[in-house]
Amino acid sequence: MALMKVKFDLKKRVKLAQMLWLMYWFSIMAGVLVFSMGLFFKIELRKRSELMDNNESHFVPNILIGVGLLACFLSASGGKICYDSLDSTKFVKWKSIVKPFLICCLFFNILLIVTAAMCFAMRIPLEFTLAEGLKNGMKYYKDTDTPGRCYMKRTLDLMQMEFRCCGNNNYKDWFEIQWVSNRYLDFSSKGVKDRISSNVDGKYLMDGVPFSCCNPSSPRPCIQQQITNNSAHYSYDHYTEELNIWKRGCRDALVSYYGGMMNTIGILVLMVTLLHIAVMIGLQYVNTSLSTLVNPEDPESESEGWILEKTVKETFTDIMAKMKAMGKGNQVDEGANEEAAATVS
Repeated sequence: MALMKVKFDLKKRVKLAQMLWLMYWFSIMAGVLVFSMGLFFKIELRKRSELMDNNESHFVPNILIGVGLLACFLSASGGKICYDSLDSTKFVKWKSIVKPFLICCLFFNILLIVTAAMCFAMRIPLEFTLAEGLKNGMKYYKDTDTPGRCYMKRTLDLMQMEFRCCGNNNYKDWFEIQWVSNRYLDFSSKGVKDRISSNVDGKYLMDGVPFSCCNPSSPRPCIQQQITNNSAHYSYDHYTEELNIWKRGCRDALVSYYGGMMNTIGILVLMVTLLHIAVMIGLQYVNTSLSTLVNPEDPESESEGWILEKTVKETFTDIMAKMKAMGKGNQVDEGANEEAAATVS
């Protein structure tokens, strides 16, 4: 028994084909939107590629770009099929193509679901790659005269000001690295010598942060040096007073920014998936209704359309049986080849 059988006359077939043709145009626009979002996300990642530990983060936007292009192609092809289905004589040339096309659409919908899942799950690997990338980037902050790293200071400063964040996890990360270049240190100064000699690795560490960590909304002038030294500043308590530097870590800020973007794209991809499933089911009805005309020579005659020719269980059983038959056929062919080889030898 066919699944979700529906009776059609000429008027119903025409209305269905026209509606599907319109929906396919919406599918093309949705494909363009997915492509655009993938391209935008790729550009956003490239802006801060120096802060990424690897290039794997570009895999998802590349998939989105490819999926968007494929959606446009399949939607344009489906629209053409629906347009020609308005005339049964024109639809004849598509009869042998529609079934493989629907199978391609089915696999494409599976790809869309996988892509949406990847969008939602990207937050986890992104957090790891940003944690390592920011850690390395902060180490290179002082290397303004080193080729390949000379722009790291500018990149980090702009990022901290744009996302209102400081350090990797928080502002204290700057206390653990030397972020001032040796060329700007006065090694004849006793204070500089004491700081360097007190460090096992011979680095100039201090409880200070770059200027880009300062919060311009704070009424007090920015305290970016000797942050933990209460006696160095008037009416200041490092433990109780609200600091006038950003407390949020940049990893958390960037993950929230990119994660929110990917969640939005993931929802969009799921909506596109639902649209493609709807037009795929509609095209199946158009195909079956035109293939079951009571009088093929009379386009106005009645017909029946369905999603599956048999029930889901029967269809699954038939597919498994065909796969087993193909497997046995391959085994027979291999056995025959072995026998022929043995005969020759």
